[in-house]
Amino acid sequence: MIAVRHSVCALDCPDACSLLVTIEDGRAVKLRGNPGHPVTQGFLCAKVSRYLEREYHPERLLHPMRRVGAKGEGRFERISWDAALDEIASRLNGIAEEFGPEAILPYSYGGTLGYLNGSGMDRRFFHRLGASRLDRTICATAGAAGLTQTNGVRYGTEPEQFRHSKLILAWGANILGTNVHLWPFIVEARRRGARLYTIDPVMRRTGRLADRHYFVNPGSDLALALGMMHVILGERLHDTGFVQQYSTDFDKLRQFVTKYPLERVQALTGIGQEEVAALAREYATTRPTVIRLNYGVQRSERGGAAVAAIAMLPALVGSWREVGGGMQLSTSQAFHVNREGLEMPELQKSSPLGWEARLVNMSLLGHALTELDDPPVKALFVYNSNPADVAPNQNAVKKGLAREDLFTVVSEQFQTTTADYADIVLPATTFLEHTDLYFAYGHYHIQMARPVVAPPGECKSNVEMFRLLAKRIGFKEACFEESEDEMLAGLLNSGHAFLKGIDLERLDREHSVRLNVGSPFLPFAEGNFGTADGKVSLNPEPLEYQPPVESRLGAEDLRMMFPLELITPKNDDSMNSTFGNRAEQDRETAVLYLNTADAGPRRIESGDQVRVFNARGSMVLRAEVNGVTAAGVVASPAVRWSRKAADGRGSNVLTAERLTDIGGGPTFYSCLVQVERCGD
Repeated sequence: MIAVRHSVCALDCPDACSLLVTIEDGRAVKLRGNPGHPVTQGFLCAKVSRYLEREYHPERLLHPMRRVGAKGEGRFERISWDAALDEIASRLNGIAEEFGPEAILPYSYGGTLGYLNGSGMDRRFFHRLGASRLDRTICATAGAAGLTQTNGVRYGTEPEQFRHSKLILAWGANILGTNVHLWPFIVEARRRGARLYTIDPVMRRTGRLADRHYFVNPGSDLALALGMMHVILGERLHDTGFVQQYSTDFDKLRQFVTKYPLERVQALTGIGQEEVAALAREYATTRPTVIRLNYGVQRSERGGAAVAAIAMLPALVGSWREVGGGMQLSTSQAFHVNREGLEMPELQKSSPLGWEARLVNMSLLGHALTELDDPPVKALFVYNSNPADVAPNQNAVKKGLAREDLFTVVSEQFQTTTADYADIVLPATTFLEHTDLYFAYGHYHIQMARPVVAPPGECKSNVEMFRLLAKRIGFKEACFEESEDEMLAGLLNSGHAFLKGIDLERLDREHSVRLNVGSPFLPFAEGNFGTADGKVSLNPEPLEYQPPVESRLGAEDLRMMFPLELITPKNDDSMNSTFGNRAEQDRETAVLYLNTADAGPRRIESGDQVRVFNARGSMVLRAEVNGVTAAGVVASPAVRWSRKAADGRGSNVLTAERLTDIGGGPTFYSCLVQVERCGD
């Protein structure tokens, strides 16, 4: 029997694609994009088009396992779910009794963007347990803080409007690699005469197809934005009416940017004075113009301020008034669901602590596992993540994971590097195998998915796993008995106008529903910013630029030893470490791109094995000498499973645990290294 069923891609991507899955005799045989969805438009990215390989991969984890070898060795024996749950419950209870429940740390992030399996029963469980809370900073918090600082809320230009733009700035946004469903709208705009410019330290696939690429020095995006403002305000190219009516602190900003003349901006950014001036003038005088800002900008020491400054540009030129104008970083805050009702933070009052537990920054996991005290971390519960590879300062993270006194549970679909360090491994479902509700951070359509295939072996969803574990530990609250549908009904019952009329029955029937945001959605055309006074904040006080400590303009002692700036952008055909089991991902992330100016003096040619190193660690990569980076910058796509690398290391062996200016995010792209040819 053949049937076609709806699903939703749960991976950490702004596109949140609507899927059609062909089922034959209970098995998924074809996966394609839904042609009826206005953003998915019938096609899938190269990553997800092959997802059924992952679904039925022979290395898929199917049964609970207990470690029998040394930590990191990856040797396990099969056990039953009952035995696994009993051991986990016993160890967690024992640790909570001896050290306090804050000695238990959950660790999760974007392995799924589904509400239920991403932040549902798990949050309830750890809140009731009294475990340390995880500050989930590793991807977007600095940008979110910067955007909120300026606009007060995380809304943005909808992708469907990009077709109407005349100038599109892809700022730190490799659209073809990380946001491919925006591309058809850009193609349509360019057919109508629009221009596409890319601003990035690395020229990726999108930059090669752009009308112009600007090589900006890593971490200097704030300086570029201030330089553009210097021109726009100095030449009175701003929208006087919009600024007067809908902004605060304009006069302060106008005075502040006089400190960023083009000579200084060129020295900081590496972009010529005339180029900055021409870009600013074209941006201010083209109608409509839109910025697609992505999260690469905020992965440096002044990343939050950079986003705050870039977010001021659409307000200064009044492009929020226009269809096809404005900016998109994230649309996520438009999904005004009842998160508190889902996660139930009030359960902390019923925990042994009786109050809100301590907050541990996930970007400081190495520090947390090796140095945190009072109490130390004695248990780590990992799901929806692979911290051994994705967290900064990999050597410190692995040192912590290797502790014999650390009890580690990992819920996974494959034997990742982190799973090698686990005491107990639990088999997890894929998004094709469980019920969930999905937001998007790149469009305004909320989507529902039911299981389209049965879970293989003994795989369980996060909802079911934490429900069973709550019962094993002895939690009696009724919330731990709720079904998925009961949880979803509560989640949708927020009372917000954007969700009016969108209920479980409608989502089951229609699968994807546009939020009640109006069409076209012009969130700030008449002000209505999310700030207290409803006006965009142009306050320049947090915007003073200092080069990152780890940069060619930063600390002298560091740059003398390690003169090259390393960028580790997302690999085009993978999703962080999700597809690390694929052989091609291992090859694609084992490359270091160099400029000829840096390769020549080091006698490095394409194909050479090179050692990349700094004070934190080293790794061996294959050199590619081309025009992907400017002089002084090297790049290596991320993230590979270090368990598969010949030297057992990934790019995060080089990155620091230094945090961003606001939002507590990681500074992956503020990283100095030296490179030498192997054998020299």
